[in-house]
Formats: sequence, structure tokens, C-alpha cells
Amino acid sequence: MFSHFRRRASFFCIAGAVFLHPLAFAQVEPVTKNSVEDTKDADELSKKKLKKTEAKIEKQVPLKNGEESEKNAVQKVIIQGGRQSDLDERRLSTASRIIFGREELDRNGDTNIGDVLKRLPGVTIGGRPGRGGDIRMRGMGSGYTQILINGERAPRGFSMDSLSPDQVERIEVMRGPVAEYSTQAIAGTINIVLREDYKQKDIELKLTESVEQGRGAPNISLTYPGQYGALSYALSGSVFRNRQHDQSATQIQEEDSLGQINLLQDLHDETQRQTSGIHFAPRLNYRFENGDSLMLQPFIMNSSSDSRSDSTLTQVPSATAQYANASSISHSESNFARGFGNWQSKFSNNAKLNLKFGGGLGHMESSSLRAQFDANGKLLDTISDVNNTRDSSLNIGGKYTLPLNEKHTLASGLELETGARTQTRISLDNGLPQFAESGDNLNASTRRLAAFVQDEFDLNPQWSAYAGLRWEGIHTNSVTASNTVDNSSEVWSPLLHGVWRLPGGSKDQVRMGLTSSYRAPALNDLIALPSISPLNSPFRPDRTGNPSLKPEKAKGLDLAFEHYLTRAGIMSANVFMRSIDDLIRRRTEQVGLRWVSSPINIGHALTRGIELEAKFQLQEFLPDGPAIDFRSNYSHFWSSVDDIHGPNNRLDQQPNQTANFGLDYRPAGLALTLGGSVNWTPAYVTQVSDTQTNFTGIKRQIDLYGLWKFNPVLQLRLSANNLQADDSISASSVLAGSINHEQNTLAKTYTTWSLKLEMKL
Repeated sequence: MFSHFRRRASFFCIAGAVFLHPLAFAQVEPVTKNSVEDTKDADELSKKKLKKTEAKIEKQVPLKNGEESEKNAVQKVIIQGGRQSDLDERRLSTASRIIFGREELDRNGDTNIGDVLKRLPGVTIGGRPGRGGDIRMRGMGSGYTQILINGERAPRGFSMDSLSPDQVERIEVMRGPVAEYSTQAIAGTINIVLREDYKQKDIELKLTESVEQGRGAPNISLTYPGQYGALSYALSGSVFRNRQHDQSATQIQEEDSLGQINLLQDLHDETQRQTSGIHFAPRLNYRFENGDSLMLQPFIMNSSSDSRSDSTLTQVPSATAQYANASSISHSESNFARGFGNWQSKFSNNAKLNLKFGGGLGHMESSSLRAQFDANGKLLDTISDVNNTRDSSLNIGGKYTLPLNEKHTLASGLELETGARTQTRISLDNGLPQFAESGDNLNASTRRLAAFVQDEFDLNPQWSAYAGLRWEGIHTNSVTASNTVDNSSEVWSPLLHGVWRLPGGSKDQVRMGLTSSYRAPALNDLIALPSISPLNSPFRPDRTGNPSLKPEKAKGLDLAFEHYLTRAGIMSANVFMRSIDDLIRRRTEQVGLRWVSSPINIGHALTRGIELEAKFQLQEFLPDGPAIDFRSNYSHFWSSVDDIHGPNNRLDQQPNQTANFGLDYRPAGLALTLGGSVNWTPAYVTQVSDTQTNFTGIKRQIDLYGLWKFNPVLQLRLSANNLQADDSISASSVLAGSINHEQNTLAKTYTTWSLKLEMKL
């Protein structure tokens, strides 16, 4: 298979070299590009594109009598110093790209990235408020949204909830895939760019104390920028500790076809957890005398967690109860070290070569011990689980960019990413192995090879277009004592984006996109060692993998209108559609006496939706009004899965709609800002299969904050997260033969109060 991969890679290398060789074209002026590879260079080029675009629009504006000669004599556009605004970057990008910088990251005083992301247009977070969860764009569940860190795929096992907003410079949301990034982005891409040094001059120290149910969670963050000759740097790090308490109540019943209840269970769980960690993310930039630049940015993270859980099970009839009381203790520790690097070189014909390289190491250890007792306190079972996983990765890639003229840029590139995993898992029940491979080593490797070409050009002052083609090939191999898995797939992704700027001098524009994307099976879905559930049921099944999974492939359409206001505001409407083949869904079935969940390809699905956004200052419409900034977005989603009978045969975990509303108020004459936001996702029902239905309750989250600026270098922020603290409700129903299994769960949520002192030294 990989000889096939190599032949395709050779083709792209030769084609790219012939098509884009620097000597094949005459010298031309530089053209604009936005890229996370070199922010300083991208800013300089973006300013030029902004100047050219505004000059083109200005020429189309009718002039009053007497102004024409002066206008023809001198065309002057004033460019303000510093990095252009987030809205300007959004407007000038040919492919849809929404930027959220430090203002958005700092506004509510959030302690994790998940709380920031939940307020972005079309983004929802799985799980109950305050406990994080998978990140979803357009309501689509885990795996459909591509998460990048500095333009690279996040390492396996890395949780965004563990990343502090203080370590992040900006967040880029891309609704449609582009060729230079992986097209594993059916719902879209979220690129998290770590702290940079291009504008920061002061040392920043942030001290935070958060309290939930009287339990403190301190956090200290420090950013130290500097420069030594041609070397500039920003040393950024944070340490944290978090203590949490969770409670949930679950009721399970089994009912036969005559309505007779055969089994009734009430389960109460209570967990105490303490987590601590440290992040370190320095960034180094070196500019050589010939104009080349080298950027290095390692990211190091350590986190550890200890928890204790107690469960009480009441069952009728009691004779068949697995236990009456259970207690568990567990410990986990994760260490990640990831390095990002970029070398940029410019040629005499204004072409540019970017070489990206990096690698990572991850080590995750976890252990748990569970003891189950009967109603008289007699020990029934002792269940232990020890998991030791080591991951390593290496990636290298290059992109060659050639401007043909001021309106035309070509680029091509190659990427290679390899990964390896070694996992040993020992699961014992009263000293006996819970599954056949318990204690054996699992060795797995993945290899992803990609090549792309893209062309970005201006057809005229109103029209800009982007065309790209990307090929990716993925090979996965794993070996255990009893099984060998070998899975290969390849995907071609043609991409087309266009922007039409409305004539007449306005900044309004229409965006269009026709794309192909895909979702590769997760490594655990292909080769996972079995995960054994201590209370096995249709709702808590054992989990295993499926080595025969194929990737999901999607065709997409996006259409958007953007109306830019004069005071840093925008109103936009975006409609989208994704047609998905070989949909992957986990199916729960009874195997012998146990319930087992495994992923399968089940056919075709269609999802579509509309996303509305309004962001503006009240003084845009009422010049004498108070200084209030409004932020709001609303999304409505529809979906259907062909091979599952309706109603509610939706994509798994996709809500019908979601909305956010927020505002900031700055009282006149006071160094005070007050604000808050409301995040809302209504209850919805999903038909998971012809025999299983899931219900997810309403999710409302209210966040408030107050910011007092004592002076330009000292400010204090008080915030309340999840002020209403509604209970999280979920339910599920499974029909197996003539028996209907029902489960209802209620989990508590809590308000978190945070006080953050921010200093510039």
C-alpha cells in the first residue's frame, strides 16, 4: 500500500517543483497571505492587501463636484500601526476564517478554553456545565470538528479543558476546509494559536482564585517577553490546582411487553476529585541577516488527578443485585511534551518556502481499585485496572508559495506525520483477567502522508477565489498477542471558495464554498483494547474497536452574507449542508450475557443548518447612547440518517438549535466594565438506532463578570460561571426483544466564582 503512497508523493513533488520553480517566473511584487507560520510577516502582507482592497473600493465611490482632480492626484490610505483587527482579518480572508483574539479570551475571566469556545458562533461543548466535554461545531459530535494547535493536530489524549486561556494568543474558526490543513474537518476547524511575542512588551502576571462549593482552585500564570539581538522570545507558563465534588442519581428499569416491571434500580454516585498541573509554552523567534526566520515553540504539560467515588445501589428484586455499596479510588497522571518549529525563507522573486517540523511524546498512567460489598458489608468483588500508555509522534512538512502578481498566489506542499503507541492494560476481577489480552502489550503505529496544491487569486475588484486540491493517505497497524490489525485509506479533497464584495464602497460581501472533507476512524475505534464496565447494561456497555472501519466522506456547501458595520461590528448569515457517506456510529448489542458497544459504518446522512451572528456597539445606532457592546449568535440544525427510521433520526449528539447572547457595559466616568453571557441549548431527542433512543435535557448557562481597571498596568476581575447551576438531565431507552430498558440520570452542576488579579510589570 505504501508503495502506492510513495508513487503519489513523488508525483506531487515533481509536479510542484516543475509548476512552482522560482526561476520559472519573472520577479513580481509580494502578495498577501494569512498564516500561523509567521505572524509578523502575515501582518505586514495583510496590511498591504487591506490597503489595496480599500483603494479599489474607494475608486468606485462617486465623487462630488470639485473632488475628482484632487482624488486623481493623490490616493491616500492611512494604515494604523500594529496588528490589524480580528474583523479585518476575517473580511480579507478568501476562505471563511473567524478570529477571536485576546479581548475575547480575557473578557469573562474563564479558567479553561472550553468556556471560551462555548460562546463562539455555532460551537457547543458536550457534557454538563463546568465539567468540559468534546468540542463540536454545527452541533456535530466528537470527531467531526478538527482541533489544531498552532496549525498541527493535537496529540492523542490531550484535553482542551486542561489548556489555560492565558497560554493562548488567539482562536481561529474555519467553517470550511482548506488545502494546507488536513481536510478531516467535516464540521469545521478550530485552530488554537499559543501565545506569541509580536506585540507584547510587558511582563504579565495573573493570579486567580476560583471557588466551587467552598473548594478553592488557585491558578498562577506568567508571561515574560524579551529580545536579545535578532532573537525575540516570550516565556509563558502557568500552574493550577482544582478540587471538585460531583453527585448524580440514576434510575434504571426493565419492563416487559405487558407493562410489568421486572427490574428497578436506583444508583447514587458521589465523587471527590483533585487535579493539579503545570503548563510551559515558550516561543522563540530568530531573524537572520538574509531575512530568513526560525520559530521554535515547545509546549510542555503535566497534570495529575486523584479521586474517590462511592456508589449506592438499591434494586428490586434485591436477590440479583450485583452489589449494594461500592467504593473506588483512582489516580491518573499525564505528561505531554510537544514541539513546533517553522523555518521561513524568501527568494529573490518573492517566493517563500516554509518548512514545518515537530514531534511529541506523551505518557499516560492510570490506576483504579474498586471494591463492591453486599448490604451486610461483606466484600463481594475487587476490580482493579492499570493502564500504561506511551505515545510518540513526528511530523514534517513544507509549503512553497509563489506570487505571480499582486492578484495571484500559487502554493503547494507535502506533509508526513507518523505516530506510535505502546499500551499495556491489566484488568482483574478478583484476581482473574477481565478480557483475553489483559496484561499483553498493544503496539500500534499510524502514518499519514499528504500533498496539496492551492491557488488564490483576485478576478476583479469585486471577486476573489480560492481553489485547492489535497490528497491524504492514512495507514494504521496494530499488533497484540492474539490479533493484528492493518487498515489503509486515502482521500482526495477538491476545494473551492469564493468571495464577492458588493460594489458601491461598502465592506459587505458574500461567501461561497464547495468542499470535500472526511472523518478518519479514531485509533481507539480501530484497535482499542476492551473497556469493561463494572455495572454492565445497555447504558453502560463494554466498549471495543472495529478494525474494518472506513472513513466517512462528505461533500459540503457553504453560503454566507457578511455586513460589516462602521464601529467594529458585523452581522452575518451562513447556511451550510454536508452530505456524509459511510457514517460511523457506535452500536450496542448483547453478546452472550454482556452488552458491548462497537463502531460500524451504517450508510448515508445529511445535515444542514443556518448560523446567524450579530456583533455591534450600541453607539453604532445611538451615538449618544451608553457604551454597550452586544454579541449574539443563533444556530439551527437539521439532520437525518438514511439507515435509521425516524422521527429524530439525527446525527448523534446534534441539538436542534443553540444560541448565545452577551453584552459589555462601560459606565461613563468609571474605570469599570460589567458584562455577561447566556448560553442556551434546548432539550432534544436522538434516535440512535432502530432500537435505541437518547434524550438530552436543556442546557442553560449564565456567566457574569466585572472588571475594574485601577490603572493601565493593574486590574481586578470578578466572574461567576454557571450562575443558575441547573441540574443536567439525560435519558435513554433500549428495546431488546420484548424487554424495554429505560435509564434516567440527574447530575448536579455548580456555580464557580473566580477572582483574578492581572498585572503588567
